[in-house]
Amino acid sequence: MGLRKIVTEGYESLYKKCRPVENFDKRLELLAQDLIDTLDNADGVGLAAPQVGVTRRVVVVIDEDDTSHIVLVNPKIVRSEGEQEFTEGCLSVPGVWGVTSRPAKVTVRAQNIKGEFFEITREGRTAVCLCHELDHLDGILFRKHVKRYVPEEELFGGKDKK
Repeated sequence: MGLRKIVTEGYESLYKKCRPVENFDKRLELLAQDLIDTLDNADGVGLAAPQVGVTRRVVVVIDEDDTSHIVLVNPKIVRSEGEQEFTEGCLSVPGVWGVTSRPAKVTVRAQNIKGEFFEITREGRTAVCLCHELDHLDGILFRKHVKRYVPEEELFGGKDKK
């Protein structure tokens, strides 16, 4: 397994609609593990394949309830409820933070790396993360949802964020 370079604004894979995964094979397993390793190394909460230059419908998010990684292949939001404001950032848009409005609760239907279908329902930060990462699969950056940009000093009180 390994670390992949996270691409930033301007890189073409970030603006493309990703293709569905059709082959549930060793290459998919390696991509999923690389996404996990890269996400952990970057200290993020979610990462989508196009953020590492791969235009396939694969995302990894960290579940805030138990801090485990959730790998979702060919994910689709099938239900959403309510609304919440959240301050988001993005590993592909470093140093930019903005207040967005996202569903308070989402249900996602996806496949695992073996091709088996499952559904998850999440609220709070994990719901926001799911929406954010699934947007990446359709070439949408979080800036599209920003209601107000937030300076880093406001977020971190002028202190180093690490």
